[in-house]
Amino acid sequence: MDNQITESSGDVFKDFGFYREQSDKLTIKSYLMAEVETYIKKKGITQDQASKVMGVSRPRISDVMRGKIDKFTIDSLVDMLTKAGLHIAVTVEHAA
Repeated sequence: MDNQITESSGDVFKDFGFYREQSDKLTIKSYLMAEVETYIKKKGITQDQASKVMGVSRPRISDVMRGKIDKFTIDSLVDMLTKAGLHIAVTVEHAA
């Protein structure tokens, strides 16, 4: 059996074959989803409590916690974090 290891480009979505535009959006969504999860864990609140704070249903919180990235837009995740009192900062860099 010949095992071949390919070094990552540093962008998991690109490594899986997504175009740059898709990869960038998925990276942003995954980051925002991770921030929602971190907020919930740091606050020590239940999914039900988080849903009330963020203005969404409990199943939506469950979808975040389960990493169902395809169920969310960047806008919806920003709205959730903003309702939780978090500030979103954006950085744009020139491509190398």
